[in-house]
Amino acid sequence: MMPAVKAAIALGSNLDGPEARVRRAFAQLAALPQTMVAARSPLYRTAPVGYADQPPFINACVLVETRLPARELLDGLLEIERREGRVRDVPNGPRTLDLDIVLYGGATIDEPGLCVPHPRAHERAFVLAPLVDVWPDATIPGHGTARECLAQVGGQAIERIG
Repeated sequence: MMPAVKAAIALGSNLDGPEARVRRAFAQLAALPQTMVAARSPLYRTAPVGYADQPPFINACVLVETRLPARELLDGLLEIERREGRVRDVPNGPRTLDLDIVLYGGATIDEPGLCVPHPRAHERAFVLAPLVDVWPDATIPGHGTARECLAQVGGQAIERIG
């Protein structure tokens, strides 16, 4: 059996009751096979990045310990998104639920559809602040600690809401 790996999963939603969707996703992540939720961050309200003409986002992060290989973990996340009505029609656009593997242990993975660490995690406060909440000593391969990265993006608007 594969040993458990710590993985950080970023959550985001800005459509159809985003706070409730993120809270539901916490429970759905805990139900993934061979996966245990070790910690979950508070919720944050953040301004959209890129495509700005959309509602603010609710963001969070969950730290899991999983025996699933990264690809199987991703498949589980995509299934949760599908159940929550995720449609991918506008890049960086509004969404019912977005789940991303930010870190998978200390691994660097670059495969079609799966890139870990998440390629823009180190430059997004809405990923870094909740990541530091659940994994204070997290390191983003190639970029330093999550705390250091968060200090470099301090000008981005993010509001802890509970």
